[in-house]
Amino acid sequence: MKPNNYLHYKDYIGSVEFSEEDAVFFGKVLGVKSLISFEGDSVMALIEDFRNSVDEYLDFCAEVGKEPESPFKGSFGVRIEPELHRQAAMSAATKGISLNALVEDAIRKTVV
Repeated sequence: MKPNNYLHYKDYIGSVEFSEEDAVFFGKVLGVKSLISFEGDSVMALIEDFRNSVDEYLDFCAEVGKEPESPFKGSFGVRIEPELHRQAAMSAATKGISLNALVEDAIRKTVV
C-alpha cells in the first residue's frame, strides 16, 4: 500500500505536511482559491481540524449567501511554449477534434 498524503472530506482534498521544527502536521485545501488551512499535533487532530475547517468554510458561505468554491471544477489555464501550442492545435485539427479534447486525452493517458 502506498502512502497517502491527502485528506478527503465532502469533495474537498487537503494536503498533509509535517514541520519537524514545530512538531505539527499542517495542510491546506487544494483546488480552491480561498485559503482554507488546518493543523494538528497528531494525525487525529489534523483530520479533525481539516473537517472543521471545511465545515466552517461551508457555513460561512451559507451565512453570507456565497456559493462555495467547487474544487477541481474541470477547467484550468495552461501556459505552454507558443510552438508547442501551434503543434498541438495542428494535431487536433488533423484529427478532427478540439484542442481541448486533445489536451484532455493526453492528460487522461498520463494520469490513469
